[in-house]
Amino acid sequence: MIEGLSHVTLITSDLERMSAIMSQVLDGREVYSSGENTFSLSREKFFIVGGQWIAVMEGESLPSRSYNHIAFKIPASAIDAYRARIERLGLEMRESRPRVEGEGQSLYFYDHDNHLFELHTGTLDERLERYRRGAAG
Repeated sequence: MIEGLSHVTLITSDLERMSAIMSQVLDGREVYSSGENTFSLSREKFFIVGGQWIAVMEGESLPSRSYNHIAFKIPASAIDAYRARIERLGLEMRESRPRVEGEGQSLYFYDHDNHLFELHTGTLDERLERYRRGAAG
């Protein structure tokens, strides 16, 4: 039986640059750094982001970008502050997809390895309720 999500691993060409995103944009707390030790495939760091274990490991960047992404929940009142964090690190933002009122707001940004991240203000329950109301809302 699945008990929940264990962790997410992201491969990065620059462990320190990815660590800056984890800590400075996503409020991640570093809980492990392998240093020069490699218990796994390569050097790695572990972060706790919103209660979730995120592993970042050195390796080759993704060859291209897609809409595959990881979304983290943020409060609506903090969206401008998170936008400023993303801009401070010089990360490329992706325009948000069209949305209907009531499903929340999102900030999308790419890291230097072609991973797409989303910072979202809504919840699943809010989105399902909005979709139940239909197009006219």
